[in-house]
Amino acid sequence: MAKAKVTNEEPLEKQLWKAADKLRKNIDAAEYKHVVLGLIFLKYISDSFEEHHAKLVQGEGEYVGADPEDRDEYQAENIFFVPIEARWSFLQAHAKQPNIGTLVDAAMDVIEHENAALKGGVLPKGFAKSNLDPTSLGGLIDLIANIALGDAKSRSADVLGHVFEYFLGEFALAEGKQGGQFYTPRSIVELLVNMLEPYKGRVFDPCCGSGGMFVQSEKFIEQHQGRLDDISIYGQESNQTTWRLAKMNLAIRGIDSSQVKWNNEGSFLNDAHKDLKADFIIANPPFNVSDWSGELLRGDGRWQYGTPPAGNANFAWLQHFIYHLAPNGQAGVVLSKGALTSKSSGEGEIRRALIEDGNVIDCIVNLPAKLFLNTQIPAALWFMRRGRDAINRVSNEIPKDAINSDAIKDAIKDAINRVSTVDRSGEILFIDARNLGHLINRRTRELSEADIKQIATTYHNWRNPDGDYEDIKGFCCSASIERVKELDYVLTAGRYVGLPDEEDDFNFVERFSALKIEFAAQLNEEAELNKAIMENLARIKL
Repeated sequence: MAKAKVTNEEPLEKQLWKAADKLRKNIDAAEYKHVVLGLIFLKYISDSFEEHHAKLVQGEGEYVGADPEDRDEYQAENIFFVPIEARWSFLQAHAKQPNIGTLVDAAMDVIEHENAALKGGVLPKGFAKSNLDPTSLGGLIDLIANIALGDAKSRSADVLGHVFEYFLGEFALAEGKQGGQFYTPRSIVELLVNMLEPYKGRVFDPCCGSGGMFVQSEKFIEQHQGRLDDISIYGQESNQTTWRLAKMNLAIRGIDSSQVKWNNEGSFLNDAHKDLKADFIIANPPFNVSDWSGELLRGDGRWQYGTPPAGNANFAWLQHFIYHLAPNGQAGVVLSKGALTSKSSGEGEIRRALIEDGNVIDCIVNLPAKLFLNTQIPAALWFMRRGRDAINRVSNEIPKDAINSDAIKDAIKDAINRVSTVDRSGEILFIDARNLGHLINRRTRELSEADIKQIATTYHNWRNPDGDYEDIKGFCCSASIERVKELDYVLTAGRYVGLPDEEDDFNFVERFSALKIEFAAQLNEEAELNKAIMENLARIKL
C-alpha cells in the first residue's frame, strides 16, 4: 500500500501520530483512541460523500437531474450519506469554537441515524466531555484535515485506511497489555493470511477484535488481483467498544460488515453464526481463558473430540473453529504454546483425538517471543484443514476387484488431479520460527516480509503438488503421525525439527498461570463438596 510522504521523508502516519499524541495531554490512551479514530472515520466518509456530491452538483451524464441532497443517490453507490451539519468542511469551520465537542457528538448521531449500516451505536460519542479540551479537539480536526488531500475516493480510502490501521497499532502499544487485547500485530496477521490464501469464499473470525484479519484478507486479494466480491466476511466480538472499532475499520475500506456481530455473551454461550460453515477461519482468541462458562456447556455439540476443561478455553476454541469449517475448509489460529503439550484436565486426550481421529492438524508454527503486546506467554500457530485425506477417500471408494480397469484408473487420476493439495493425511508439518523476526523496540518483535515469505513458502511447497519441499534441520520437518504418537502427541516444533526445546518444555509464566487456574478450580470443588456434606449432615435427625 502506498504511503504518503512529506518533505522530511518521515511517513505521514508517523507525523500524524506524533502530533496527535502531543494533543492528548491528560487523556488516557484507551479513551483518546476513540476520539482520534472516530475523527479519522468521520473524515473518510465525508471525503467519499463530498466527491460524489460534486458529481451530482455538476449533473453530467448519468447524474443529469440528480438531487445532491437525496440520500438514495449515495446509497446506490454504497456511499454513506452525510448531512450538512456532519460534513468535515462544517466541522473544520467550527473547530475553534468552544462547543466543537458538542458539534462532533451531534455529527456522529445524525450520521448513525441516516445510515442503516451504522445504527446501533457504532460510532464513538463523548467528544464534549470535560477532560477533552476544545482547543485540543480543534487541533486534532485541523491535523486530520491534512490526510488524503485530493478528491479521489480510492486514494482517500487507501491513505485514511492506512493511517487508521497504523493508529490502531500505536494505541495498542501505548495501552500495553490492555490495548493488545483488541489488536493482533500486523506481521502475525500477514503470516496467517499468506499461508491460508483466502482468495474466495466465506472468511470467519469468531473473536474478531478490531477486524485486522478481515482487512488483511481483503488486502491480500487486492495484491493478487483477486475479486473482492468473491469473499464474504463473518465475525463476532464480545466487547462492544472493540466491535465499534471493527465496524469502522471495515467501513473505511468499503468492506461489508453486516455479518460482523456483537453480543456480550461471546461465541461460546451465544454463537451468532450457528449454521455457518466457513471456507477460512482466521483468529487470535484470548489465551488460557478460565471464565468462558465451560461448566454451562458440558454437553455441547461442538465438543466432537472431547469436553474441554472448564478452567481453560484453549481446546474449546479449537473445536469451535473446527465445528464451523466447511468440508474442505481451512483454519489458521493463534494459541498459547501450552496447548501443544498440556495433558491436564483431559487436554492431552483431546489433542490426540484431533490428530488421530479427526486428522485435521495440518501444520504447527512455533513463533518467536515478544510478538504480542498483551502477553509474554509463548504462542504458536495452528493450521487445521478438513479433507486432508481426500485422495485416500477417493481410492477407498473404488472396488478392489476392479482396480485394473482402465476406466477406474482414469477416474482415480481425474479425482486426484482435481485435488489442489498433496495428500498429507499421515503427516504434520512443523516449522520452528523462533529465530526469525527483529526487535522494533526493547519489548516488541515483528516478522519481516522475508520471514513471512519463508514460512508461507515452506508451507505451500509442502502442501502443493508442484511444490519443492524438503526438511531443513532446525527449521522445518514433515513428521508422520506415527512419529507424533511416539512423542505422546506433543506438538512442539523443536522436538521434530531438531532444535532444543528450551521454553517448549517449561515456561514459568505459563506454568504458573495454569497451576493458578487449576488450584482455583480445586478450591471451588472443595467448597462445593463441603457445602454438599453440610447439607447432608443437616438432613440427619438425631
